Amino acid sequence: MKILIVSDTHRKNENLKKVLDREPPFDMMIHLGDAEGSEVIYRKWLPVQTRLIVLKGNNDFFTELESEKEVRIGRSLCLLTHGHYYNVSLDTELLRKEAKARGFDVAMFGHTHRPFQETIDGVTLLNPGSLSYPRQEGRRPTYMIMDVDNKGRAEYTLHELED
Repeated sequence: MKILIVSDTHRKNENLKKVLDREPPFDMMIHLGDAEGSEVIYRKWLPVQTRLIVLKGNNDFFTELESEKEVRIGRSLCLLTHGHYYNVSLDTELLRKEAKARGFDVAMFGHTHRPFQETIDGVTLLNPGSLSYPRQEGRRPTYMIMDVDNKGRAEYTLHELED
């Protein structure tokens, strides 16, 4: 199973469209918030069989999207959130503690516009960065791919969008 993980596109979707054109097929696409209304077009860009999950971010004001979602992907029980309610811009510890306490294996978040991956105390924290407004050194647009093998084990790779 191949899952595309993105966040913080902020209605600037050209780079997301490039990724969708270059990396198919996907079994699932996860957008971790701040699509700013663009979520309505994503379904049109994906094959009907591709599962789409889009979460509400701090800039998604007029939407009925969920702020948080629990999903099982392979062996992993995943917490999906934008991250602003967990103050991830300051530190990921609150999110890690919450995920651990609730029995999650993985917590995926956005909000910081900086890619991040770390496993501590059995919880993997992932942030794909931003395809539109990256803030890490070098400011390259980034996304993640989650590959799940036939035994349900997941591997994560961070990708920079090349021109």
